[in-house]
Amino acid sequence: MVTVGQKVPEFSLPAVGGEEIKLSDYLGKKLVIYFYPKDMTPGCTQQACDFRDSESYFTTRNAAVIGISADDVQSHEKFGAKYDLPFPLLSDTEHKVSESFGVWQLKKNFGKEYEGIVRSTFLLDEEGKLVREWRKVKVEGHVDEVLQAVGS
Repeated sequence: MVTVGQKVPEFSLPAVGGEEIKLSDYLGKKLVIYFYPKDMTPGCTQQACDFRDSESYFTTRNAAVIGISADDVQSHEKFGAKYDLPFPLLSDTEHKVSESFGVWQLKKNFGKEYEGIVRSTFLLDEEGKLVREWRKVKVEGHVDEVLQAVGS
């Protein structure tokens, strides 16, 4: 599992338009990676729109944002288009990257147990080293915390 202070191992995941996005594509920039449970759900939509609305702040601080969920690329395409998301959404249908970050876990909802992504965010520095993590994120106010960390 990735740990604060260590370089995050290279990974590559599909994105909209048949593009394959690699972690190394972002070397030289700070990178916010946020893992979210599901496209088009209320909490995930709010979180994506909060990141979208802060895009210029990230850009002016040499930072990029990517979202990762287990949804397929077609779902991401609809979600990104509907909410005009300016950052890539990556499809981790086999959960390999989610597992490496320790966010693919057993969850419980209405008494039913299932495996899925626990909402979490990670901040990498310009060299790909993990410098901050937020696990089991509550959506409200979260992007503000990330913005403060990117700005410091």
